[in-house]
Amino acid sequence: QVQLAESGGGLVQTGGSLILSCTASIIFSILAMAWYRHAPGEQRELVAIITISTSTRYADSIMFRFTISWANAKNTMWLQMNHLKPEDTAIYYCAAATQPDILQAATLDSFHHWGKGTQVTVSS
Repeated sequence: QVQLAESGGGLVQTGGSLILSCTASIIFSILAMAWYRHAPGEQRELVAIITISTSTRYADSIMFRFTISWANAKNTMWLQMNHLKPEDTAIYYCAAATQPDILQAATLDSFHHWGKGTQVTVSS
């Protein structure tokens, strides 16, 4: 069973930066990893996804502000978040998938392994 653990959340002012990390207990069979976020009153949304071949896809709302990366050999994925806005406030979740070819069609059901989340709060 893959276990995921996020870290790096916190409180930051508008325009600030944070780096989230996600460490996986094992990496075998994982073909893609992603960051989702869940804001109060909203649905959980995909922020960014990266495949084992390092292809990436980003949500329009964070394009050019966030960067996802994955060091497969280190079982660790990161989300570099720059130019943060209050609307980025949410719980951020790490997710892992063992299905192939989900880069363009990923849904919540594509990911069978989830972390417990880390809170990111951006003050105005």
